[in-house]
Parts: sequence; C-alpha cells; structure tokens
Amino acid sequence: MKPTVLIVPGLPDDAEDRWQTLLANKIEDAVIVPPLHEDPLWLAARVASLNAAIGTLGGPVLLVAHGAGVMIAVHWSQHHDREIQGALLIAPTDLESPLPAGYPQLEAIRDNGWLPIPRRKLRFPAIVVASTNDPLGPIEQVEKYARAWGARIVALGPVGHLDAATALREWKRTETLLQELSGAR
Repeated sequence: MKPTVLIVPGLPDDAEDRWQTLLANKIEDAVIVPPLHEDPLWLAARVASLNAAIGTLGGPVLLVAHGAGVMIAVHWSQHHDREIQGALLIAPTDLESPLPAGYPQLEAIRDNGWLPIPRRKLRFPAIVVASTNDPLGPIEQVEKYARAWGARIVALGPVGHLDAATALREWKRTETLLQELSGAR
C-alpha cells in the first residue's frame, strides 16, 4: 500500500508559495496538517493537531516536517505509538540556542512547552535535511539532533532555511528522499 505523505508545517502555518504546499499539490493524496486558530504557539496544541491528522489516515504514513514542524513531529513521536513508515525532517529549528533577531514567534514558543528538544531515538526511519548556513538551525546542532534521533543527515550546503525566501519553492530532491523512505521498511 502506498503511504500517505503528511506535511507538518513550521511557523507560520503553510502558505501558497511555500515548497510544502507545492509538494502537497504534486503528490497524490498528500495531506497538510491544518493550521491552528486557537493556541497556535502551544506545543501541546500542535502535537494534538498532528495526532488528529494522523488519526484520520489509514495505512502507512510518511511525515514531511519543516522548521518548527520538525520539533512538533519529534515531540509527537515521544508520546504516541502510531506506526510511521518514515520521516523527512527538513531544516530543524534549534529552539535551545539563541535565535537571530527578527523571529518573534520562535522566541514566544520557547515558553509554551517546546523545550527541551527530545533526544531519544525515533521509532521510525528518518532523514534530516539541513543547510550549512541556516540561521535557525546551525549545522553542528542539527547534526547532534540527527544522531540522537537515529536519523541520516543530508547536508545541502549554504542554502539558508530551506523556505520560500531561499528560492527553494519547488525542491525536487524531496521526492527522491521520500521514495527512499517509502522503501525503508
């Protein structure tokens, strides 16, 4: 059975010009975790929203998470046992280190249950994709997270935070990595 791709956006929630939306439009039956209108900065609300989205899906699930969405997926995995076929964790946001200026939402979520970042091995295969110059996830810290999670890391070089601002609107390598995870079990 073909897995359903479930996209876990970071902050802010998904937008039409982001690569996650383009990916969802390209992959048949892909689903995006819906945006939250109440308590959007609380980790517990985000994890509950992810869990509800997973609960609506039958069959195998592949997670694709970006930025703070990676941390939502990792926190979710520590408390829920639904089988996940694999996860593509792109540009994890390092909330434990000082953040650069200009990210007030990220500063705000630190006090809303997001810390500490789990360091336990994930129960499913995972690939962490990182940039060597991401202002929100220094490569050294992202590599530490990947090792703790038992994930393979793919470093793309100096491409920023892997969002619309870095001109990665339609990032084709995502599909190749998803195919790899589809055959991981």
